[in-house]
Amino acid sequence: MTAKKTIIGTSVVLALVVGALSAQAGKVPPAASKKGVTYAKDIKGILESHKCFNCHGEEKQKGKLRLDSLEWVKKGAKGDPVGIVGKSGESTMVLSTSRVDEDEAMPPEGKGDPLTAAEIGLIRAWIDQGMK
Repeated sequence: MTAKKTIIGTSVVLALVVGALSAQAGKVPPAASKKGVTYAKDIKGILESHKCFNCHGEEKQKGKLRLDSLEWVKKGAKGDPVGIVGKSGESTMVLSTSRVDEDEAMPPEGKGDPLTAAEIGLIRAWIDQGMK
């Protein structure tokens, strides 16, 4: 394959990936405008009220993900972060709670009520502000 064909092929793949991420990001609520969002003050209560700790808490960690403390949230699942600072719309935590893909939707059907747009917006603001 020539260098020109390789560059064109790579460009097409990159365009498809960027397009898919943009489509996903367009399905999630915008980040909240609230400043100073913290895990302890704003996020932990949301996760607790939606029963996230039943599957991702001290006693059980499905997918090797624990969400009941900031330290564990930052460790992520299997070493993969749940949040990308400054790119919350591409973060696993936001995409799953926004229910972009029903197979990856959190909380799963019957395990807790879906998060509201306002709650997802707070999670996005928290991630974008550095996951403090």
